[in-house]
Amino acid sequence: MNVMTHRLVAERDISERSADDMASAHHYVCWSRMQAEAGQPLETIIQRKELERRSNGGIFVWGVGNAPARLTRALARTGQPVRAIFSIMKSKPRPSDANAEDLLMWRAYLDADGVERSLPAGSIVTSRAGTASNRKRAHYALICRSDRVLDLDHSGARFDPDAFRNAGEQGRPVGASQVTALLRQVAGQRANGPYAVNMEADLVGAYWVRLTSPVPLACGAKAMLDRAEAMSVAAWLDCAQQLRGRRVADAVSHDCLL
Repeated sequence: MNVMTHRLVAERDISERSADDMASAHHYVCWSRMQAEAGQPLETIIQRKELERRSNGGIFVWGVGNAPARLTRALARTGQPVRAIFSIMKSKPRPSDANAEDLLMWRAYLDADGVERSLPAGSIVTSRAGTASNRKRAHYALICRSDRVLDLDHSGARFDPDAFRNAGEQGRPVGASQVTALLRQVAGQRANGPYAVNMEADLVGAYWVRLTSPVPLACGAKAMLDRAEAMSVAAWLDCAQQLRGRRVADAVSHDCLL
């Protein structure tokens, strides 16, 4: 190993140790604001994710539009608990989200080592496909686990983003345009925080991943997803197998998430 390579490896090791130290010293949450997406109302998405959760032994995959914070990998590697908090957006869904017709389905993801893995057998993640001149090239997801039934909770629990800062060295306040963010708590939350805690889960496995293997979602397939509420777990797994094809055969185990 030459001097330059040795120095780069040492700097990387120091950086990773610093990230590990930071991970163990703070309380983190992943906050995601949700609304209608990929042509489905939020209530329908939640019903579909509940079927995923039941099909996958508690695990569901929640698609998000932005890449993970750099600290995410260190948190996942050390097993630092990160609670995922979902809040309904204050603004109405954009027409391009609520009425989207040109859709993609993502069938796999990259793990922490850059290896492509199939999503769990019962998971379906969709997104808008973009425009003819600007096709969507990247989409991301939170790997979540919950032992509770997923539904929209309106019981009154509140979330106060002012009590948090973005995770990382700069620690900027939460931006108004941030839809999903890894946050570090720096103060106590106000009881009347501006957002409701509408759903909660724990991040597991690689926590926050980049999705791969997108394929167009046909109109008939979209109609199947819209009927998810009426499906049993067995029917949902059959639906996922039909939509994802051979990719499902590789996802019979959850070991790929760890």
